[in-house]
Amino acid sequence: MEMKLLYLGVDVGSVSTNFVLIDEKDQVVEKIYLRTGGQPINALRKGIGLLSEKLGEDTIIKGVGATGSGRQLAGVIIGADIVKNEITTHAVAAQKVVPDVRTILEIGGQDSKIILLRNGIVYDFAMNTVCAAGTGSFLDRQAARLEISIDEFGALALKSKSSVRIAGRCAVFAESDMIHKQQTGHSVEDILNGLCEALVRNYLNNLAKGKEIEEPIVFQGGVAANIGIVSAFEKTLGKKIIIPSYYDVMGAYGAALIAKDKMKQGVKNTKFYGFEMIKNDYKAKSIECNDCSNLCEIIEITSNDEVLARWGDRCGKWSNVKKHGEEVG
Repeated sequence: MEMKLLYLGVDVGSVSTNFVLIDEKDQVVEKIYLRTGGQPINALRKGIGLLSEKLGEDTIIKGVGATGSGRQLAGVIIGADIVKNEITTHAVAAQKVVPDVRTILEIGGQDSKIILLRNGIVYDFAMNTVCAAGTGSFLDRQAARLEISIDEFGALALKSKSSVRIAGRCAVFAESDMIHKQQTGHSVEDILNGLCEALVRNYLNNLAKGKEIEEPIVFQGGVAANIGIVSAFEKTLGKKIIIPSYYDVMGAYGAALIAKDKMKQGVKNTKFYGFEMIKNDYKAKSIECNDCSNLCEIIEITSNDEVLARWGDRCGKWSNVKKHGEEVG
């Protein structure tokens, strides 16, 4: 029986935790999109468990990459061969899909970013992790408040006959303005379209201000599924927007691609702990170090009472030493 060699990418975010398996030809074999639900360790265990059920015994995981805001945690829990930031993994994934991509628009559940590439190299980027306006969670909340499915959001927005102007620079102001427009009798379709246009203005004024947005433009992240937002971007920019097939898991896809590249450079064995890791008991706790004025908040990850890793300190006192005085590799 010929063994299938696959590479795993994991993207742990505040809203979703995504898994992508690719083969030797960089094709996506499996993908899983899970809600993080404030419990990234549980999401990681569930995702690995689901992958284990989907794969046969003729499968070997040759390499693992981790990314996202919870990439350090993912790297420790599953045993990652590479741990990369979201800018790098999203850029790698976009270039695989659109080799000459020059602009990447990415809007996820809690943050948004723009990445500019020239000659295949990231030369500028910006991230917004402070304001929720325009993110997936904000759009979910507005859809729920209007009692419509988020899946219908974009289609309803495109039915607008006369868009209304919504204040989109702040999530709180945007919601207040929407409520006011409802009370004055504007249709849901016009309000939704106005919101899409406002959020695009907010994105371009904050993240893209002073930046030259050149084609090809790739839009990725969960919000790329909202055709109302896509239409607003194309209308405002006057340019075509490309939506990749795996727009919602591009970070994980990029992590898998980078892991594959590293393993191809002569690394013999992966650090992946295997699918049996879901049986382990993982715990995370916070420790405040009072040994100096920095008062560092240390995160400690344990598995079956063994310390796997610690981070958060500035001096290395905690992150370089295990519970019993052994160095952390």
